[in-house]
Amino acid sequence: MQSTLNYLWKTDDVLGQGATASVYKARNKISGELVAVKVFNSVSYLRPQEVQIREFEVLRKLNHQNIVKLFSVEEIEISKQKVLVMEYCSGGSLLSLLEEPENAFGLSESEFLIVLHCVVSGMNHLRENGIVHRDIKPGNIMRLTSEDRQSIYKLSDFGAARELDDDEKFESVYGTEEYLHPDIYKRAVLKKPQQKAYGVTVDLWSIGVTFYHAATGSLPFIPFGGPRRNKEIMYKITTEKPTGAIAGVQEQENGAIIWTDELPISCQLSLGLKRPLVPILANILEADQEECWSFDQFFAEANDILHRTIIHVFSLSQAVMLHVYIHPYNTAIKFLEEVFRQTSTAPCHQEYLFEGHSYELEPNLQVCHFPKTTETCPFILMSTDPEDPVGLRYRDPTLEFPRFLPKVDVIADCSTAKGVLSATHQTLRISQSFLKDQELILRGLYWLSETLKSKCPQFLEKRQAVMGMLSFTQQIEMKLLLLYEAVTGDSGIPEMKGVTELKTRLQAISEEISRCSHSISEQQAALQGILSEVGKKQNQMKEDRSIQKMEACLDKMQLIYAQFKKARKCPRLGYNEQQIHKLDKLNLGHSAKKVISVFQDNSEHQYRAALSGHGTRMRKAFEIQKNLKKLNRSLTTCSTEMSGCQDCLVKVLDELHQRTLQGKTTSSVPTQVCLNQKHKDVAFGIQELQDQMKIVAHNLQLNNNIIQRLNGVAPGL
Repeated sequence: MQSTLNYLWKTDDVLGQGATASVYKARNKISGELVAVKVFNSVSYLRPQEVQIREFEVLRKLNHQNIVKLFSVEEIEISKQKVLVMEYCSGGSLLSLLEEPENAFGLSESEFLIVLHCVVSGMNHLRENGIVHRDIKPGNIMRLTSEDRQSIYKLSDFGAARELDDDEKFESVYGTEEYLHPDIYKRAVLKKPQQKAYGVTVDLWSIGVTFYHAATGSLPFIPFGGPRRNKEIMYKITTEKPTGAIAGVQEQENGAIIWTDELPISCQLSLGLKRPLVPILANILEADQEECWSFDQFFAEANDILHRTIIHVFSLSQAVMLHVYIHPYNTAIKFLEEVFRQTSTAPCHQEYLFEGHSYELEPNLQVCHFPKTTETCPFILMSTDPEDPVGLRYRDPTLEFPRFLPKVDVIADCSTAKGVLSATHQTLRISQSFLKDQELILRGLYWLSETLKSKCPQFLEKRQAVMGMLSFTQQIEMKLLLLYEAVTGDSGIPEMKGVTELKTRLQAISEEISRCSHSISEQQAALQGILSEVGKKQNQMKEDRSIQKMEACLDKMQLIYAQFKKARKCPRLGYNEQQIHKLDKLNLGHSAKKVISVFQDNSEHQYRAALSGHGTRMRKAFEIQKNLKKLNRSLTTCSTEMSGCQDCLVKVLDELHQRTLQGKTTSSVPTQVCLNQKHKDVAFGIQELQDQMKIVAHNLQLNNNIIQRLNGVAPGL
């Protein structure tokens, strides 16, 4: 036990150790508050006095939520060694988080964004105070959990920090090998003389390596055998990196460097985040300090990401989840363009559903007024142009499972067990994504089918309106034909030809309406068939236990891994311990095989079958939608044709009226007396038809209004 005036701690309660100091978890003697105390060892006192007091001075100058707070500087009561009393971060470091098997392929997107925000904020405070850290790495980024259970990351360990303005240089070397700027690496690691001063941008290189590590779970630059075993190649990789590349790996001894300009498919970041992040990494992982971005550029681009809103979109046609990063002040036009960048679905072909209803995006609607979306409640994107399902892009996680060596080697076995757990977490994560996507596929298809189904009664109403007008018009047409025959007694006159053509047109409309009625019934039946299939698939998904089986295996594997971590501290095992260790290896291997089997035979197989079935059902739905659009156009055409028939009836009726008048003036007096009663009857019939035509015109206008209203509620059809 050691203590200062106000704090005490156990010497075995170590939080971290470095070349010049150790950090312990301590308590306030009065309040019991937990703190971290940094105790400097004898090596630290060999440094110049200026260097010894530099960390105190730097920390006293800083005050920011993303930088570990300095509470006081005290001395150990007996030895009088200097002690820094600092804020205790219970969540460990970013490095310890990345060392967890579940983060072996990088942090989740939400957690990575928190890291990005906290590091950018903390570094901005350093630059505002003219301080260069010189040892940025995951181990020096501490983590604690806030009251709302959200992570907060804080920059720590300012032993290498010093004041330095943007235009100043320094010559001393500090830092950790894997995160060092190449210029410093050459001098500090390779021990090669270099007459070169370094600027503040050396921190940017370290930030770039740290962000890549947080995003992927791996270092960006890896020579064969690892950075610590192949230092010359490590330097070669970092200094010969092509423009735009963000990673380089040498897979074989003396082999070529494999460069990449994108983040790996295995990491958890979405395409929407990868796209703006990759240029940042490419421009701060730049060995040439003249070509490297300035801190101002870095802050501008990083904050540009952080200030964006995330709109979750699930492309129903492609079966792909999208994260659209967009500024709140941008409009729907910009949003549609961003969706196009990720899906190649043209803005004119994009239609959306939200919470089961059609959602029309007004072109000038700002993103800040969009409804709140999440991964479980996204916009559902439907393309009006047929598209084949793409599905989730992933690297087969079964390729990540390592094999145990036959002999007992507690250190190697522990490392292998960690790799097995990492692969299992990745397998489970991908399986969960399969399940989420299948749920969204079925939900989206259900909503689409119900939306289309809801149009059918509207089309029936529209058909009924047109049918009613047709029936009334046909009755008038028959009466008009009888009147013509009564007036002329001749069915071959030119006007009668017009009446006959009118009858033909009305007959064609009648046949088209009949086809429409049959088509509506067909589409309703087809939609009901899709809905029945969706219901069956949803019930099948509820019965699937693949995730639970893998989680049960993972629980067993974690217990074994915990035992392996204990055994690692005792390199030599007794006979009985060895036998238990061997059995644990076997059990771990059996569990891994079961996870692989469940993934391949259940999760992956069902997902691929679901994609195939979804493609078939989407083609059916698209065909139904096309048919409904065609049906809508047909009914609209019938309505227009009815208006034309009405005009034709009015014209024929006027001609009949004129013929009747002419008959009166040209007939002799005796004939007029004979035909007087007949003319009266015809005149009465004409008047009756004209009155009925007014009713027809009025009803036709009402029906046209109904049709326009129905067109308005189904704009996409």
